[in-house]
Amino acid sequence: MAKKIAVLIRDRQGEGLRMGVGLTLADDAIDVYVLDREVERNENNDLNLETMKDIGVNVYTNYKGNTDLEYFSTEEIAKKLLEYNHIIPY
Repeated sequence: MAKKIAVLIRDRQGEGLRMGVGLTLADDAIDVYVLDREVERNENNDLNLETMKDIGVNVYTNYKGNTDLEYFSTEEIAKKLLEYNHIIPY
C-alpha cells in the first residue's frame, strides 16, 4: 500500500530536494515543502526541482519569493501535514 510522505526542507536544501526525487522510487505519494527561504539556485537543485515537476511530485513553499513553486501559508501547510503517513525534515 502506497504511503503519503512529506519532505520538509529548510537548511539542507540540496539533500532534501535529492531525497524528494529518490523517494519516488518506492511508488509512494511524495510532496516537498521548501520552508522559510528562497530555493538556492544551482545545477543540482534546479535539476531536482525539474525532475520532481516532470514526474508529478508537488513542490510547495511558504516563502513568497519562490515564485515558481505553489505557495501555501505556514498555517495551511500545518493543516496539510495531518494528511501524511510520514514527515521527513531536512
